[in-house]
Amino acid sequence: MSDLDRLADLLGLEPLYHDIWGNRRETSAATKQALVGAMGLDAATGDAVAASLRTMERRAWERPLPPVLVSGEGQAIDLGAALPAGLDDAALVWELTPEDGIAQGGRTMVRDLPVVDRASLDGGDFERRALGALLPVSLPIGYHRLDLRVESAAGGVALSGSTTLIVAPERCVTVEEIVPAGRSWGIGLQVYSLRSDHDWGMGDFGDLAGFAETAGSLGAGLVGLNPLHALFPADPHHIGPYSPSSRQFLNILYIDPALVPELDDAGDIRARIADPAFQAALAEARQAELIDYPAVAALKLPVLEALHARFRALPDDHPRKAAYAGFRREMGAALERHALFDALHEHFFRQDPARWMWRSWPAAFQDPQSAEVAAFAADHAGRVDFFAWAQFEADRQLGEAAARGRSAGLGMGFYRDLAVAVHPGGGAAWADPSMLVQGANVGAPPDQFNLKGQNWGLSPLSPLGLREAAYRPFVELLRANMRHAAALRIDHVMALQHLFWIPEDGSDGAYVAYPFHDLLRIVALESRRNRCVVIGEDLGTVPEGFRPALERAGILSYRVLYFERGADGAFKPPGDYPAGSMATVSTHDLAPFKGFWTGRDLDWRRRLGLYPDEASREKDHWDRGVDRWRLLQALSREGLRPDSYPTEEGDQPFRVELSAAVHAYLARTPSRIVMVQIEDALCDDEQPNLPGTVDQHPNWRRRLPRKLEDLGADGDLLRIVAPIAGGSSRH
Repeated sequence: MSDLDRLADLLGLEPLYHDIWGNRRETSAATKQALVGAMGLDAATGDAVAASLRTMERRAWERPLPPVLVSGEGQAIDLGAALPAGLDDAALVWELTPEDGIAQGGRTMVRDLPVVDRASLDGGDFERRALGALLPVSLPIGYHRLDLRVESAAGGVALSGSTTLIVAPERCVTVEEIVPAGRSWGIGLQVYSLRSDHDWGMGDFGDLAGFAETAGSLGAGLVGLNPLHALFPADPHHIGPYSPSSRQFLNILYIDPALVPELDDAGDIRARIADPAFQAALAEARQAELIDYPAVAALKLPVLEALHARFRALPDDHPRKAAYAGFRREMGAALERHALFDALHEHFFRQDPARWMWRSWPAAFQDPQSAEVAAFAADHAGRVDFFAWAQFEADRQLGEAAARGRSAGLGMGFYRDLAVAVHPGGGAAWADPSMLVQGANVGAPPDQFNLKGQNWGLSPLSPLGLREAAYRPFVELLRANMRHAAALRIDHVMALQHLFWIPEDGSDGAYVAYPFHDLLRIVALESRRNRCVVIGEDLGTVPEGFRPALERAGILSYRVLYFERGADGAFKPPGDYPAGSMATVSTHDLAPFKGFWTGRDLDWRRRLGLYPDEASREKDHWDRGVDRWRLLQALSREGLRPDSYPTEEGDQPFRVELSAAVHAYLARTPSRIVMVQIEDALCDDEQPNLPGTVDQHPNWRRRLPRKLEDLGADGDLLRIVAPIAGGSSRH
């Protein structure tokens, strides 16, 4: 094995993978060099590779303790201390500080600790000595700290170190633990798509509260949401919820200005909103067929800025000020840096649109710890405070929407969606460059839907950075997205095990491994801490053994009707769905059921030239006809084929009773959660997002065909959710 191969192996670069057709694809030397470089290690020459390899090999021996160790609940702590050889006569002093507990410690001679491993590196000899006998047999679940120092016989400190010990349960909290019936159902939607008599051109948290109340009144247990992640307030043209600036904070355009408490006694701001010119612009945005995000931002942000000025003028002892101060303390340094990034991004982008990416800013401003950044923060303290306050208000409104839903009968509440990664030009990448890889993007290898593979243009988390930070950023990410939520959907959950990285230099992509079992246990720990069910979006190329591991961890599988097929292509019967799953007909990236039946998505692909040739288009068209026939066969087997479909021929038109029958089919599965997408409930044929497109298709801009105020009495909706509601109660 060459030095490059050994280095790549140490860093988790997988040497090969099998694509969806079973073809073996080797990771080339060029790809290894590029991805090693993206991880911050030099691999440009043979000598550089050898030096980087020595650096990695020494890292595990040159510090006494690893940065983090994750153990299962009830298990002994299997930990060793790496020490230079020859310290037998030295004393090892240790102190263990449990989370929210009393520190305990002790002192022992190094010679009394068993040697479990030895190494010789660059002329130095090292030993690893077991510490297990010193530590408690087991620790409670949580985050604990172990400090140690080695004192020489003369009394001086020879070396010292510390580590985070994470003790986690084996399983996430389950639906059965939260819902007495052990099963629930819900309605999934894109929040921005809501329309109402009072919206400002897009759905917001006020509309979400109303929708949650409607869903609760229908007997739903959940309302599923698109990612609510922070985008780029300075540039409202960047609208993709799966390409965020930060996954830890919220999109402030979801704030409903009418619900901001400072508006109550702000006569001047109310007059500004009531002005005929403002009302005309508001009506135009509200009546637009597609969401005009720049128009929405032009309406909302100035009003929010005025409300923030009102807030700052409140007396220091006002309850709102106290709540805001508490929020800033709770969110900590991450909020401060995110707000500072938004202010900097706005500053440079307004100066020059070519400076949209922070890597194009002056060098001093690319470092969040530079003196120049500190000076900017001081000089623009009011603007930074506005962005922090906007996060506070967005979080408050989301929490209020969740509370209103629960009061209206939602048995669980909201389920939130965690995107797989962030935009390389966003606040998360700027705030902590060691945590996000620059020089490679997240994507997917070729499959039957994307023959050339996919490059999502997102920055992957660094596996090295995660371990060095004792997984703190991952923990904070989970906590932020479990706020005000009863369930969390992890997009592309295979990223817990490995992620497909594509070098920016144009080399072929490769899979990079992540510390799967550590991350899985942390997910379980935070799930239990936050009483939050976890759903893993496990579509696409799933590694062998991955789904059983999720099942053991109590993470629900994500099962989409379109993809649940037998070896012969037939739709699986309801009884074949796993109980540990969430079932749905469609997703935001696929055609709603009406669009699937009528081929609306295929029409879009033809219109936009997404087919490589006419034969591919004709095959898709033929296959869809076969799928319609197979679906009617499946409904017939269950006695669910509507009377208005006299045969199983696939050329019959769409009718609402067919969609109701398909959802009744899902209601018969043992899946713990069954979701109906709002587009399906309203018999819409257009999908929110068409993968493989950016501006050609109106991605993330579609609005629902009916207003919020009319949904509770909508005949199609009531007819389609009825079998799911009834099926959940029967189970």
